Amino acid sequence: MIMWDEMDKCVKEWIEEAGERIKKSFLKQLTIETKSNRNDLVTDMDKETEQFFIKNINEKFPDHRILGEEGFGDSVEDTKGVLWIIDPIDGTMNFVHQQRNFAISIGIYENGVGRLGYIYDVVHNELYHAKKGEGAFMNDQKLPNLPSVALEDAVIALNALWLTTNKHMDSSKLVPLVRDVRAARSYGSAALEMAYVAAGRLDAYLTMRLAPWDFAAGKILIEEVGGVVTNLKGESLDVVRKDSVFVGKPTLHQDILQRYLT
Repeated sequence: MIMWDEMDKCVKEWIEEAGERIKKSFLKQLTIETKSNRNDLVTDMDKETEQFFIKNINEKFPDHRILGEEGFGDSVEDTKGVLWIIDPIDGTMNFVHQQRNFAISIGIYENGVGRLGYIYDVVHNELYHAKKGEGAFMNDQKLPNLPSVALEDAVIALNALWLTTNKHMDSSKLVPLVRDVRAARSYGSAALEMAYVAAGRLDAYLTMRLAPWDFAAGKILIEEVGGVVTNLKGESLDVVRKDSVFVGKPTLHQDILQRYLT
């Protein structure tokens, strides 16, 4: 029998400890490396934080599998059993340059179904968390179900990169969308942008390509408050595969999908 309440308690304790470690690193010299390109950064704190979580998970829940961004977990090709999907620092560029606008992101799935989701804004001490069927919270405050919003009143999150020529989508489709909504924003952390949609701070977020560790936790949060999570074709996401991601309030999601993305 899976003890979800015990897991929830453990994760919250580990996230708090990891957050303190990250904050202490602000006073130290980081070791910074690049991954796929010069703008795809990884630091020693990304690696240490992922290893911290993996060590604790393996000791407490040895039969669970782990998919982590920095590659210290398991080789995962399917969603069988209990799967932890971890991004130790989502928004590493922000972490390095701004020391803000980054988050720890953890989604826990059972046979492909999201059970527990956590996004921790370390600097602002805001923990967005959700347990399937019990709603979503920001710290101790329960988040209300997302209300409808008209397109012209919507504030959406969209990286300006996708408004330029790119290999994933015809950028000209998105220019009218940006013109028609009330405002567009970009925070540089997919996890935070999804948390902000769940909390009602944003009305929608869309991006051409994310990895599972970028969206796994946010998917759980948003669905617990009645939001919609798909790719840009309106299809369900596979939590072990990269994909485009489009999340938002229900009527707004449908409106944008029909008017701009299909």
